[in-house]
Amino acid sequence: MSKVFHHSVQIYYEDTDHSGVVYHPNFLKYFERVREHVIDCKRIAKLWEEQGLGFAVYKANLIFQDGVEFSDVCDIRTQYRLDGQYKTIWRQELWRPNAIKAAVIADIEMVCMNREKHLRPIPKEIIAAMDAG
Repeated sequence: MSKVFHHSVQIYYEDTDHSGVVYHPNFLKYFERVREHVIDCKRIAKLWEEQGLGFAVYKANLIFQDGVEFSDVCDIRTQYRLDGQYKTIWRQELWRPNAIKAAVIADIEMVCMNREKHLRPIPKEIIAAMDAG
């Protein structure tokens, strides 16, 4: 696994359901944002424009261990590893302030694909940039 990347997320009222707890699909958005920061948004856009390559979620497994509430400022801890030439596996955990365990744990598998939706090797410059963090 890579080094641990940290990213803060503020929980807004709009993120919650009627009970004041984060509506579960929103965690996928939070985790996506962090992966984009690790890879770098500009680099992702350039990769698509110049080479026609992008990333797609192939598989997602989330475990919900604790509710996350309006006004929490949480830490998302992210690590990844390569799994062959086409796929990365991301372990992402969302931690509430002063928690003793992660509120949500996600294992996300992503693949590199071209515009025609065919698997393509992850470019070496992307891997190097992610490793440099």
